[in-house]
Parts: sequence; structure tokens; C-alpha cells
Amino acid sequence: MDYRYLGKVDHLIHDLIKEEERRQKHGLELICSENYVSAAVMEAMSSVLNNKYSEGYPGARYYGGNEVMDKIESEAIARAKTLFRAAHANVQPHAGAPANIATYFGLCEPGATILGMDLSHGGHLTHGHPVTHIAKVFRFVRYKMKSVETGEIDYDEMRRVAIAEKPKIVLAGFSAYPRELNYKAMRAIATEVGAYAVADMAHIAGLIAGGAARNPFDDGFDVILTTTHKSLRGPRGGMILTATPELGKKIDKAVFPGFQGGPIMQMIAAKAVAFREALQPEFKVYARQIVVNAKALAERLMEQGVKLITNGTDNHLMLADAVASFGCHGGEAQTILDEVGITLNKNMIADDKRPAMSPSGIRLGTPALTTRGMKEAEMRQVADFIVRAIRAGSNDELPRIRKEVEELALRFPVPGIA
Repeated sequence: MDYRYLGKVDHLIHDLIKEEERRQKHGLELICSENYVSAAVMEAMSSVLNNKYSEGYPGARYYGGNEVMDKIESEAIARAKTLFRAAHANVQPHAGAPANIATYFGLCEPGATILGMDLSHGGHLTHGHPVTHIAKVFRFVRYKMKSVETGEIDYDEMRRVAIAEKPKIVLAGFSAYPRELNYKAMRAIATEVGAYAVADMAHIAGLIAGGAARNPFDDGFDVILTTTHKSLRGPRGGMILTATPELGKKIDKAVFPGFQGGPIMQMIAAKAVAFREALQPEFKVYARQIVVNAKALAERLMEQGVKLITNGTDNHLMLADAVASFGCHGGEAQTILDEVGITLNKNMIADDKRPAMSPSGIRLGTPALTTRGMKEAEMRQVADFIVRAIRAGSNDELPRIRKEVEELALRFPVPGIA
């Protein structure tokens, strides 16, 4: 991008942004919750819409001068509903966590029980981890995988817990789970105990939009929560989708005025642009290639002796046991890979006995590299880089690997960066 004004006003921040541009261009991004937005989305994010306050919803704002804002937000809503076959969409949440929390308040009274996936088995902090403030407001109970070899969820145990604990919400969703959930089984459990069926699809929204993963609405879910970045390839933000307008109205009140104030209108415009991009036929090709690439990356890693949790993937991500595979913890593996220009994140594995800052695992995924145009052959090459680098540790081999990483990365431009 052209930062000529920023360069005149603040040399330091200008130079740091250019430094980050270089890092992105010269490296390989494997953090499965990150992606690259298009130049069009980036332009919308940096528009004059930043100057306008728009508390409220289209047609019911608290400030004047929102005629254009109403049109922009209404268009974003319409596109989101079409993209995910939803009856109602709220595009105002600033991020995924606020979307989740507002939904809990919209559907439950404080103290209510929510059944969500255990963090170490692939769940998310906002699904009730004790370190979060929301866990002090609602009572969370958890379900796990029956087998870390296959990734199968223990649905019988999940049903037993639901009957015993009577949750108000049965929450399907994850941040580090490589398999597809059985939404029909979860919907049946929710129905049996009189709970809402809610899916947090933040990681796989792009896969669902592109037809490469199942849409929970097709299996009778009441609410879908998501971020708008990650595999959906939009700006950073959140969104709430509902199966009925009535549920949507309840949750709208929980978002505003219940939880947050003025929406970030430039981000809502950027969401609208991203939704339009996701409605195009080429996005379906992209979404399917994410999964094809993930399977190719997983297979090559396993061929090289890397232990993957669930022994593969059905979606965009995989989780590797670094201790079992390389004899180092996930934090050490992440640091080594940073040295060669490969970015991923340390991550806990099922029932991990190690602390969160030095867990046993690493998490990696394919949305960003797929955006750059890489396919199966490049995935196998990336897998080889990972294994070579971690096994080399900190010896003279790392500079050679970094050079090879840069050569591969520079063959595939980053969207939106000149």
C-alpha cells in the first residue's frame, strides 16, 4: 500500500508497518486463524466511514446523518443472510468473543448452564475456560473427544452430561479441532434437554460459505456465531446469524445496547465487501482448495513421522504433538520456525499436562497460503521445511531453510501488498 501521508507524519510507525509487510511477503503464514484480505476489503477498512458514529441499527439510530450508514449495514446484513442461508444477521460485533458473549446474554440468564467443548480437546476460551470472566457469569460444563486417534466426540457422554446438567445452550464449535462435528447428534441432544443449539463456526465460516463444510443451519441449529476473518477472508470482526427473526431480535438487544456501543462502520463496510467476494463462484474453488491443501500438508507431515492429533484433518487445520514428534514442546517449535520465516502457534493438545505457554502441541492451517495460490505440491514442500527446521534445532541448517522459505514465498504474492 501507499503510506505517503503516514510517512510524513510518523516515520516510526510507517517503517514498522513496512517491516510487517516484508515479513508477510517473505514468510509462510500457517496460523489457521489468520488470512490475507483483498485490496478492496483493505480500502473499505481505511475509508471515511471511520468518521461516523452509528449507535443503534438501520432505521433506528441515535445520531443523525446515518442515511448512508443504514444502506451499508443493510447491504452487509442482506449479503450475510444469503451467504449462510440465515433468517437474521447481526454484523455489528467487534470480534468473535463479543459475539459469543452477547449471544449467551441474549439466550440465557446469568447463572445458566452452557455445554461446550473442552479447551484442550479443541474448544475456545469463550466456551467457558475458567480464566475468562464469562465463566464467572455462566456455568460451563464440557464435552471431549472419545478418541484422540480419530477425533470422534463422545456423543453418548455428551448426552449424559446434558441430561444431568440441563444446559440452556449446547455449543458446537472449536478453535483447534481437525474433524467435522456431528451437528445432527448435537441438535438431537439440545432438543431432548430443551436447549438452544448454537454453533461457533469462526474457524470454518469460509469453508461453510464455499460449500466445503456442512452448514449447521441445515441440521436445525438455532444460532451460528462467527468471526469474519480467518477462512472467510474478511476484516477482523464478528457476526451472529439466527434461524429465525425472533431469535435475532433477542440477540440484537444483547449486542446493542447490552454489550457494546457504536459499531465500527468501516469494518461493517469491509465485511460487506468480503461477503460479496465469498458469494462469487471462485470462492467455492478457494474453500475446497483449503481442505485439499490441509489434507496434503497433513499427509506429508505424517509421512515424515509427525504425530497429528486425530491422525489427519477434515477441515483447514491440524494439531501436531511436538513432544512426541520432535522431542521439544510447542513453544520451542514455534520459536525455531519463526527463525526460518514459518509462522504457526503453540497449542495445547488433549488433556495436556504442560502449561499453556509451553504446551505439547503446535497448531497450523492452510487458509492464508491457499489465498496466495499455493496448492498440494507447495504444501508438501512446506511440510518438509517444518520437519527439517525443527529437527535441525538451532544449527547452521536454519539459514539455508529460511532462504528456501523466502524463495517459495516470493513466488506467491500477498493480496493487497504491492
